[in-house]
Amino acid sequence: MGVLPDDWFLRVRLKLRHLQLFLALDEQRNLHRAAARLGMSQPAASKMLGDIESQLGVKLFDRHARGLAPNWYGEIMVRHARTMLSELRHTGEELNALREGNAGMVAVGTVMAPAVTLLTSAIERVHRDRPGLKINVDVDVSKVLIPRLLEGEFDFAITRIPAGFPTERFVFEEIGEEDICFVCREGHPLTGRSPLTLEDMAAYPWSLQPPGALMRQRVDSLFLHHGVSPPSQIVDTPDVLVSLALVDKSDTITATTREVAGLLCAPQRFRILPLQDALSVQPYGLVSLRDQHLSPGAGALMSTLREIIAHQRAASAE
Repeated sequence: MGVLPDDWFLRVRLKLRHLQLFLALDEQRNLHRAAARLGMSQPAASKMLGDIESQLGVKLFDRHARGLAPNWYGEIMVRHARTMLSELRHTGEELNALREGNAGMVAVGTVMAPAVTLLTSAIERVHRDRPGLKINVDVDVSKVLIPRLLEGEFDFAITRIPAGFPTERFVFEEIGEEDICFVCREGHPLTGRSPLTLEDMAAYPWSLQPPGALMRQRVDSLFLHHGVSPPSQIVDTPDVLVSLALVDKSDTITATTREVAGLLCAPQRFRILPLQDALSVQPYGLVSLRDQHLSPGAGALMSTLREIIAHQRAASAE
C-alpha cells in the first residue's frame, strides 16, 4: 500500500474482530489458542490475519517453530488495539452510567499521598455538583500507573513519569514533592535513643516499597550516601497498610510520606523517628495523554484538582 493515508483503516476494512485477534495473538503467541479464545476456527483466524497483512502490505507477526510473535509493525498494532478496545469499554460504562441515572464515569490512577488528601478533597467537591458521577480510583506506584494510562485504563493520573517512557506523549502539570519520614511502633527500642543514626535503624527489620520504586530508591541512596550497609531484613510491598501492620506488631520500621503518616499513624500506636536527614522524592503531578479528549466528568474532576492545587500554593505563599 505504500504510505498509509489518513483513512487507511477504512480502506483495509479494519474491524473490531481484528483488534481482538491482535490482542489474543499477543497474549497466546499461538494461532490455535488465540482462535479458540475468540471462539473461531484456526483456519478462519489465519485467513483474517493474512488478509489484513496483505491489505497493509507488511507482516505483523513473525512465525516460528513454537508459534508466532509480533514484530515491530505488530507491536504498534497490538498497542493501539489495546487502547482502542479499552476506550470502547469505557464508552459502554459511561453509557450504562447515564442510562442508570448517573452522570458518567471517571477512572483515575494515583500514587499514595495525593490519594490521601488532594484527590479525596476533589472528589468530595465534584460530587456536590455531579452526585451521580461514578469515580474509580486505583492507587499504585508510578511505574505501574503510567503503562495503564498509556493503555487507556485511566482518564488521567496523579503520578510521576518514570525514566524510559516517551515524555512527549504526556502533559505533566507539577504538583509538588513528597516528604518522606520513618515510622515505627510506639514503644519501639529506638524511640528512646538520641541521637538516632542510620546504623541504629539498619539493625532492625524493615518493610519498604519494592526495588525500583522511587521511595525505595531514595531510602537506598540515603544508606549508600552515608556509607551504611542497608537493612539485611526487608519485606518488599507496595501496600502501605501491609507495612503499617508489620510495624504495629513488631520492631519493623517503614518509610512513608508525611501526609500518609499524618492520616494513618495514630500517635498512640506509631512514632515518627527523628532522623536529621531531610528526604523527599521527585515532584509528582497531573498526568494526561497529550492527544486525549477528557469526558465531561473527567474534565470536571481535573479542573477541581487544579483549583485545589492553586489554592494550596497561594496559601503556602502567604
